[in-house]
Amino acid sequence: MKHDIVMLAAAVSLLAVPVRASCAQAGSSIPDALVGKASPPSGQTVNYVTGDAATRGYLAIPNGTGPFPALIIIHEWNGLVDRVRQVADAFASQGYLTLAADLYQGRTGTGPEENRRLSSEARGNLPAVIANLNAAQRFLRQRADVTGKIGVMGWCFGGGMALSYALGGEHHDATAMFYGSLVTDPAELKRLDHPLYGTFAGQDRGIPPEQVRRFTAALDSLGIQNDVHIYDPVGHGFWLYVDQEPGTREAPARDAWARLMRFLGTVLR
Repeated sequence: MKHDIVMLAAAVSLLAVPVRASCAQAGSSIPDALVGKASPPSGQTVNYVTGDAATRGYLAIPNGTGPFPALIIIHEWNGLVDRVRQVADAFASQGYLTLAADLYQGRTGTGPEENRRLSSEARGNLPAVIANLNAAQRFLRQRADVTGKIGVMGWCFGGGMALSYALGGEHHDATAMFYGSLVTDPAELKRLDHPLYGTFAGQDRGIPPEQVRRFTAALDSLGIQNDVHIYDPVGHGFWLYVDQEPGTREAPARDAWARLMRFLGTVLR
């Protein structure tokens, strides 16, 4: 098991991970999407839930013939917006066929009040969320260019949904969560049957470090492989919008991306 607290005062150890041209250069391995410099989304809109025309995901396909390992990524509380689509493109540039799921049936929020209403609606109907993500998996597994290895990843609201799906959805091979709501009861976590990656923020008041430590302790007690880190100098939501506070967010975001690439390369390749 691997879980650390990474302090700003300490040297952040970066993993050696090859980065394709679509990621930011000049010594940085952060995708351009995280710093607001990505090209417009270049994938395709897809309806992946049978009989539901309102639910419109976004599919990013790597160059080449495949087959490729696949990712399902889950948006934050504001819905499936272009920055999430651009991150899907970044994963595709690393060789992962990526489907950005839509848990809001095409809706997006324009501010905290609307975002809260949309996320509360989804949380209040978890069976529908599970069914949505099961449909996403079936959509991917039916493709000839997918190897059959599938991971699920999300941020904030999406991170919590990724964990809920890991505990209640159809089998998949990996879960990655960025500061999502946690489950710390080993009796519930024992349903997790695959490795988990987690990135959390030391200054996050909603998901405090002590709760993260209880979470990793429960995973360890169950023998569940995990790579969970707490980055001390940053707060909730730091990873997807590095450009909002580059001075404090860039180094933790770079390390989190390198860890994520190593994790996915280990469990999905």
